[in-house]
Amino acid sequence: MATLVLTVMGDDRPGLVDTLAGVVAAHGGNWEQSRMAHLARKFAGILLVSVPDEQAASLHAALDALHTGGVLHVMVEHGGKPQAPGHRRLSLELLGQDRAGIVHDIAHALAERGVSIEELETGTRSASMGGGTLFHAKAILLAPENVPMHELEGVLEALANELMADIELAQE
Repeated sequence: MATLVLTVMGDDRPGLVDTLAGVVAAHGGNWEQSRMAHLARKFAGILLVSVPDEQAASLHAALDALHTGGVLHVMVEHGGKPQAPGHRRLSLELLGQDRAGIVHDIAHALAERGVSIEELETGTRSASMGGGTLFHAKAILLAPENVPMHELEGVLEALANELMADIELAQE
């Protein structure tokens, strides 16, 4: 079986997921995992598909045809090997005043310690009582076991003070 990671983007309209799922199914593919959203009148997503090795090339060609037909742009990548042992999963939640660079600040602090962001969901919303805009984020992290939890908590706590945000870090 081939493991494929698909990134999709197109003008949002009814039937896009149906069309994409139909192409995957027609090639004996299994839709394993996905994250999809409507953003700024666009449909965007990423999904994990497994397909019999002998069908991988024809699936790739059929997905390319979706772009040629103006339906959906699909980028196909072959999946890699599973993460090496010696890591632990953590969850991170953040809520604070929105400002430019907040994702970079957090991502940089984590990357400096070898922590990978496996999943990230962010958004903004109005603060109650006209208090501006709040930024919120939820992330699943993969941290090396040799990086002490108290070190990560300390770095994130200092960053939370600088950002005037609440950051919670927990073991999954």
